Amino acid sequence: MKENLEGKLTEGSVAARLVAFSLPFLMANFLQTLYGMADLFIAGQFNGADVITAVSIGSQIMHMITVIIAGLAMGTTVLTARAVGAGKERDAGLCAGNSLLAFLIFSVFATAILFVFCPQIVALMHTPPEAVGETLSYLGICFLGIPFISLYNSVSAVFRGAGDSKRPLYFVAASCLVNIILDVFFMGPLALGSRGAALATVLSQAFSAFLAAFVLFARGKRGASGEAYGSGGASDEARASSGSRVKSVACVRILRGDFRMDAKVLKALLQIGLPVSAQDGFIQVSFLVITIIANSRGLSVAAAVGIVEKIICFLFLVPSSMLSAISALAAQNMGASLHARARHTLYAGMAIASAFGALFALAFQFASVPFVSLFTHDAEVVQLGGQYLRSYVFDCFFAAFHFAFSGFFCAYGYSLLSFVHNTVSILLVRIPGAYFAAKYFPGTLYPMGWAPAIGSLLSSLICLGFYLLLKRNGKFGGGLERHGGK
Repeated sequence: MKENLEGKLTEGSVAARLVAFSLPFLMANFLQTLYGMADLFIAGQFNGADVITAVSIGSQIMHMITVIIAGLAMGTTVLTARAVGAGKERDAGLCAGNSLLAFLIFSVFATAILFVFCPQIVALMHTPPEAVGETLSYLGICFLGIPFISLYNSVSAVFRGAGDSKRPLYFVAASCLVNIILDVFFMGPLALGSRGAALATVLSQAFSAFLAAFVLFARGKRGASGEAYGSGGASDEARASSGSRVKSVACVRILRGDFRMDAKVLKALLQIGLPVSAQDGFIQVSFLVITIIANSRGLSVAAAVGIVEKIICFLFLVPSSMLSAISALAAQNMGASLHARARHTLYAGMAIASAFGALFALAFQFASVPFVSLFTHDAEVVQLGGQYLRSYVFDCFFAAFHFAFSGFFCAYGYSLLSFVHNTVSILLVRIPGAYFAAKYFPGTLYPMGWAPAIGSLLSSLICLGFYLLLKRNGKFGGGLERHGGK
């Protein structure tokens, strides 16, 4: 009988496990990207410019909030994976319970604060007067869905930490399907406008969140006998003393006692999750700043930059998915004291992501104009967009390296380094580079596209320096260590 390898990130070919784990993550990210686009597309079929603008602005804000929450959840993924790799069932359960409770408390406060300051947020976005009312309605309802976004991300982080990246994909797919059906119903026959789009979003988020929670707890009960950890009813201490490791992790069992605040666990969750969350939020702010710089150059430039940003978001699904996959795999192998295998995960992930980045960079030297023309027939916008995309696409290659390093640093608890290199890159290269390119090259967008690419190159060099320094000091394993399959 063929052995079940679900969750066994500490065995087998590193490259094969990395690809198998990252593909569902890639598809989940792809569906989440389509999620917001579906709202906008369907809104455009049944409504006017005011509703379309409201959904566009509101979805930008909600995307930023979702990215920040997902960054916080990285701490859950890493700590769960470490516990799983070390075969410590109760540590994994305690981490999951603390994470779910912390996210619940966070989401309640975040919802209240955002709801109160909703008018100020809409004003800060320079929303056109005609769309202010619809935008307020959209965001007011969407903010009520923050607890569901938090629940989905925390539960999915537990699954991924346990080596299961498939079920989060199923949850997102189900949510997308429900969202599209409700979008058509609420904005079509019921003619609810932006309120209909928001209701569809919140209800679909609630559906995926409760589905994810139900599956987590149902599988945890089925694994109560210890089968999830392949260790019978043995205690964590007994497994540790015998040198046994996790053999098959299909779930994490959460007990009632795990839903209690543990200062040590919460501190560890925040030490990993907060820098990632702050980094992702800062990146989103930098995108807004660059958009403002582009908007100051006129309507055609603004349209070209907007189109290219959407294309780049799709291309970046590969390195961002690889970052999360490396975090989970490296953390499990670190927990199992397989440090050489954890480093091999970094190298393999870097090779895969950079190969895709190089392919994209080469292809879009020839296909940039035809690709941009799929989104618009305006000749000036197509020309400017082609210029911008030809240089900007190199960011996908350089980013492959610092994304891979960031995932590895998170696995070892050095997520603050990811925040540092991204902050330095944004402040020293990305924003000033875009500004000076706009000032000294007003007739073309090609130089402006190099600002993010060179920023990623700087990030990658900083990451390499951090990695070599920490590796030399034995922070990523050294001396006697266990070796896993290659």
